[in-house]
Amino acid sequence: MWTQKRVVVAVTGGIAAYKTCSLVSKLRQEGAEVKVAMTKNATSFISPECFEALARTKVYVDLWGSAEEIPHISLGQECDLVVVAPATANILAKMAHGIADDLVSTMLLAATAPVVVVPSMNAVMWEHPAVQANLKILADRGVRVVNPDVGNLACGTSGRGRFPELDRIMAEMAKAVTVQSYQGKRVLVTAGPTREYLDPVRFLSNPSTGKMGLAIAKAAWQRGAEVTLILGPCETKVPDYINHVPVVSAEEMLEAVLSHLANTDLLFMTAAVADYRPKCEAAEKIKKTQSDLSTLELTRNPDILLQVKAVRRPEQIIVGFAAETAADLVELAKKKLTAKGLDYIVANRVHKTDKGFSSSVQSEVVILGKDGSYRHYQEINKEELAHSLCDLIATANQL
Repeated sequence: MWTQKRVVVAVTGGIAAYKTCSLVSKLRQEGAEVKVAMTKNATSFISPECFEALARTKVYVDLWGSAEEIPHISLGQECDLVVVAPATANILAKMAHGIADDLVSTMLLAATAPVVVVPSMNAVMWEHPAVQANLKILADRGVRVVNPDVGNLACGTSGRGRFPELDRIMAEMAKAVTVQSYQGKRVLVTAGPTREYLDPVRFLSNPSTGKMGLAIAKAAWQRGAEVTLILGPCETKVPDYINHVPVVSAEEMLEAVLSHLANTDLLFMTAAVADYRPKCEAAEKIKKTQSDLSTLELTRNPDILLQVKAVRRPEQIIVGFAAETAADLVELAKKKLTAKGLDYIVANRVHKTDKGFSSSVQSEVVILGKDGSYRHYQEINKEELAHSLCDLIATANQL
C-alpha cells in the first residue's frame, strides 16, 4: 500500500506528539518515503532529532529555507499525502481560516496533496463550538478528519480527545490516497469458520481466521464502499468503521447473508463454511466411556451460494472462494464458477501447513471470471490479493 508513496507528517504542539513516532515508523516499515515538519511548539514535546532518526531524513521546523529549497511550498505539493498528527485546536483554526504564520500552517495553505488531520486535545476543547465549526469547514473542503478516541487524557481527565489508535489512522490515510471506485456501493463479506456443535462443548470446525475476508472488507471500505462483514467465530478484530455481524453456525450465516442480500451490490463469500453438521446435537456433554464412539451421524448444511444464486439480482456481483488440496486447481475452480452462478471465483491451495487458512500469505491462487478473466499467483499476501481482486472487479465492471 505505502511502497514508494511520499508522505509528509506535520507534528503540532500537543502532548500526543510522541505518539506520532509510531506513525512515522510504521509508514517507513511499509515502504513510504516520509518527511516530517514540526511547529516550534511541537519541539517542546519531542525533539526533531527523534523524527530524523525514524524518517532517515531532515526534519523541517523553520519557515525560512534557502533559495534552493522552499519547504513551505515543496513539502505539500511534492507528496501523495499530508497528515497532521497530532492536530491541535490551534492548527485546526489556522487551517480553517487561512492563517499562515509558521512553516506548518504555511505549508498546509499551499498544499495540493490530500490532507488528513488527527485531532488530539482536552475533551472540553474538542467539544467547544469553535473547534467543531472549524472541523466542519475543513471537512467541507475535503480534509479527512480522524476523530479522537474516548479515554484517559494527559490532563488527568477522561473523555473524547485521545490520540486515535495507529491502525485507524493508517486506514483513514489509505482511504485518502485511494481512488473511490466503490463509492455508493454496498459490499457484503462473509469470513471466518463456522462451528457445528456435537454437544455444548464440542464442535466441528476448521482453522479459518477470517483474515482474508477482513482484508477484502478493508480494501472495499478504502475504495468508498459501505461494508458489512458477517464473521464466524474467530479472534480477528474488526475495526469500528466496518459493520460487523457475528454468527456461529452455517445456518446462522445463511440467514445473515439472505437478510442482507437485497441491499447488497457485491458479495464476497470468503467464509470457510462447514459442509456438514451433526444430525443431532446432544443436550449435555458426551461422556467418555471405555468403548469407542463408533458412529457420528452428519447431515448436509445448506449451500449458501446455491441459495444466493436462486434469489440474486442480475446486476449483483457475486464472488466465491474455494480452498482446495487437489492438483487440478483451475479445473475445480471452473466447475464451481459455473455450478454456483458466480461472477468470479478465487481458488487457493491449502495443503501447505505454513500457508492458507492460518497464515497471512496464500500459497497458490487463481482468480477466474465468467468474463474469461484469469489471474494466477504462485504466492501472495492476503492484503495484496484483496486489493488486486477489488481493482480487477472495479475495472471490469466500470465501478
